[in-house]
Amino acid sequence: MKKTEPDRLPPALPLYWIETSKSVSRQYQFQPDGQLSVKIVDDSRPATRRVVESFFNKFFPSGYPYSVNEGYLRYTQFRALQHFTSAALSVLSTQSLLFAAGLRPTPAQATAVSWILKDGMQHVGKLICSNLGARMDSEPKRWRILADVLYDLGTGFEVLSPLCPQLFLEMAGLGNFAKGMAVVAARATRLPIYSSFAKEGNLSDLFAKGEAISTLFNVLGIGAGIQLASTVCSTMQGKLLVGPVLSVIHIYSVCEEMRAAPVNTLNPQRTAMLVADFVKTGKISSPADLRYWEDLLFPGRLIEDAGNVKVGSALHMVVKPSKLQQLKEIFPEERFLLSSGSRQTDLILEHNATAEDALRGWLVAAFTADLEKSVDDTSASILRAAYERMDTVFRPFLSELQAKGWHTDRFLDGTGCRFAF
Repeated sequence: MKKTEPDRLPPALPLYWIETSKSVSRQYQFQPDGQLSVKIVDDSRPATRRVVESFFNKFFPSGYPYSVNEGYLRYTQFRALQHFTSAALSVLSTQSLLFAAGLRPTPAQATAVSWILKDGMQHVGKLICSNLGARMDSEPKRWRILADVLYDLGTGFEVLSPLCPQLFLEMAGLGNFAKGMAVVAARATRLPIYSSFAKEGNLSDLFAKGEAISTLFNVLGIGAGIQLASTVCSTMQGKLLVGPVLSVIHIYSVCEEMRAAPVNTLNPQRTAMLVADFVKTGKISSPADLRYWEDLLFPGRLIEDAGNVKVGSALHMVVKPSKLQQLKEIFPEERFLLSSGSRQTDLILEHNATAEDALRGWLVAAFTADLEKSVDDTSASILRAAYERMDTVFRPFLSELQAKGWHTDRFLDGTGCRFAF
């Protein structure tokens, strides 16, 4: 018998559909290999809107503004201004260095040589600053501001070098030394700042778009610096007039950047502020709310409502041997010790202590200070009462803290001392 061939199915037609969103119609179609292709079939947006949205697509994370935390736009605006002024200052300082060396460069030559003059003493500054990484983890905002202050200080040495050409090597060396420290501090604090804005696991996208913004405004700043070097700043008097103005704008911009960043890790300052708010009002602030109240320059100040707690002191310096056993009896299962003094309360953490342990100790110190105002009793009994009060409220306190977006797995205390029995 003749075999009958099975009926062959006709080739499947390509499946496609059209979606219209914000005046743009896009055709979506599955290719034979299974890939999805997208083609714009109608775009009725005005030309200006197309340019603006194209800019946002290239320089802002995908899904903006829903894919980032609050404050990212303000951070980006001042970051652009910071890089613009920094690049302009760099051109002026390089031109001054070449003048001090006895050359008479054009602005274009100053721009080219600026990449060569970053060596030498700059490497020494990088090596010194690299030992401060733990402190930068604890206070990234402070060190980011300090980085730009050091950068402007180094630029100032370079701009002033023509006034004393006989000290050219010393002035250039100091300038590059300060800039070397600034480079390390700026790079080390970049990741914690970007991480504070990441909302949907899009840290790489945030980093890439942030660097794109920096590159764009660095190029614009170099162009502005060339124009200034050719006109207003072609003389030393012009540089002394324009340089400080650019430096003030530069430092102001980075300060506003840092205020916009909602860092959600716990360090001594943020922990003290959270505990103080909780003890006074029973409420917990989110990272976005707390960012405007942080002291960016002097974060080590003691907060009375949080128990005047200081972290990082050595155990043998603050706890007497006779008192150590008593403290271990009060806090038998805890990974912290508290030692009250006349001006402050020292919180000493074990090596494996987390942010939860630091929060428990901080709450005990705050409740102790609160009880001492109203109760006339021995310090040991007050400490026990404060510990019991902490144990009662800690679980709801921690749950709300995590719900607000705070990370409680690590406590960033910088280079503070810790102990282990």
